[in-house]
Amino acid sequence: MKFSESPPESPWASPDSIELAEFDEVGVTSDRHHRNSFRRDSAFPDLVDEGDEEDSDGEDKGDRALLGSHARVVSPSPPTYKPSTWAQVRSIVIETFPTLLLTTTGLLFTGNLLNKISHWKAMSRVDELIMIIPVVLNLKGNLEMNLSARLGTAANVGELDKPETRRALILGNLTLLQVQAAVVSFVAACVSYVLGRIVSSQSAEQSVEVMMGNLTSLSNATLSDNLHGRLYARVLHESRKPLPALPQTGKKISGASEFIMVASAAMCSTALSSVVLGSFMCGLVVLCRRFGLDPDNIAPPVAGCLGDMVTLSILGVVSVLQVRMVDTPVPLILVILLTIAAIGWTVVVRRNPHVRHLVTEGWPPLIAAMIISSGTGLVLDAFVSRYRGFALIAVVITGVPGSVGAIFISRLSTALHAAAMVLLPSNVDHKPHPSGRLVMITLLAVSFPIQILFVGMLYAFGWLHLSIVFAVMEVIFFALAVVISLFLAQAATNLLWKWKLDPDMYALPLHSAFMDLVGQLLLVVCYEVAALLGSKVRSPSAS
Repeated sequence: MKFSESPPESPWASPDSIELAEFDEVGVTSDRHHRNSFRRDSAFPDLVDEGDEEDSDGEDKGDRALLGSHARVVSPSPPTYKPSTWAQVRSIVIETFPTLLLTTTGLLFTGNLLNKISHWKAMSRVDELIMIIPVVLNLKGNLEMNLSARLGTAANVGELDKPETRRALILGNLTLLQVQAAVVSFVAACVSYVLGRIVSSQSAEQSVEVMMGNLTSLSNATLSDNLHGRLYARVLHESRKPLPALPQTGKKISGASEFIMVASAAMCSTALSSVVLGSFMCGLVVLCRRFGLDPDNIAPPVAGCLGDMVTLSILGVVSVLQVRMVDTPVPLILVILLTIAAIGWTVVVRRNPHVRHLVTEGWPPLIAAMIISSGTGLVLDAFVSRYRGFALIAVVITGVPGSVGAIFISRLSTALHAAAMVLLPSNVDHKPHPSGRLVMITLLAVSFPIQILFVGMLYAFGWLHLSIVFAVMEVIFFALAVVISLFLAQAATNLLWKWKLDPDMYALPLHSAFMDLVGQLLLVVCYEVAALLGSKVRSPSAS
């Protein structure tokens, strides 16, 4: 978010003095026994002095707008207990490993679901319904991740511990999500309409390539078999850009009635998805806080994974129902009603001090993420049919590093907000938390078993047949992708904070899009290096 005033001159609130590399003492995780405590003396021991209470009087009110401004300062006192490094690492592993494993597994289920929905008659009748899927999933998924990051920050600084503040934050964010969903769904309908006009004079196969140049890239026909087609349909996890083959029905995009029907289906599905998934994410964050778990370690990857699955399921069902009413006034009535509702939700959001400033924030990174995704589509279009198993390996080398980076961004954003706000909601002792460096190393270590399990599954089920040389190189490049993701997350969060932009709103979409592109490029290099070492990695059709 953009801050309304210049940040205070106190050393813990100035963006210039809060370098992420110096976050060795910043407390990010919630405490199991003292959930209401975020103490400056334990989180910033080097910054405590006798003038702390006086410095806090000039605290920037804009910094508090996202999470509320009910903080209070207490006298510093030393922590009574400092957990061992192993205890800190164990806490991170217990929370992140199941989440990342679930996220990776969800890729396959979403891909299979997409493959089935793409063959429904509704999708064959109106081609725009196929085209709108990647755009809706891209924009809507990023909104859900931003929501989880904002609530994770609010939970970790203690704002969700107060019933009245918790209620205002949750209701405000859910209402804001409805406004954002209405906007992004209409944008998705417009994009699909433009794409339909572009491809109307092209063949079905060329149409697929045009769409994938902006989103993913490649129809199922270019894959070795139907199983690979189902798996590939969702190779890019965090950027949410799957796309099935364009139905070859001969019927291309028509006129206003089809556009209105697609817009109605998109707006209805995203509104329902926002209610279902938004409520689930709010409940998940509150439960994490109540049970002493850090929502920053859990919520963002879960939001990205479930966001695709829930939105895609609802979009498929709504499309089937509305395609039968394409020539009736029902879709237009629904669009008008949802537009009026969105205007009303906007008024409600503007009256909520916790979220009113978010109405106009966060749109540039969503658009930028779509533009960056076009580069990923070009990489896929050029190389996915050239190398054996490229699409399957891409699931790991882009999805897992992206999820790891999302977790790190959420943790760092929490630390930055807490430092700037000087939130000290309790005078009880606070348990110190892991340093940023330790978190990076732990996340890197956690990602390895998931990658090995996934690749091992591909070999065990016979979905991938490549040499040991390639397997070793893939592990090396996967580690490099995770390292790049973590440092990119750190640099992006730091830079956005210095520019007075809220990392919870801006960092995740940009990081996700960049990691998709970087991951694909690293995978291409991995294949080329393995080929130079004598491994047969090229597809027979590319020989």
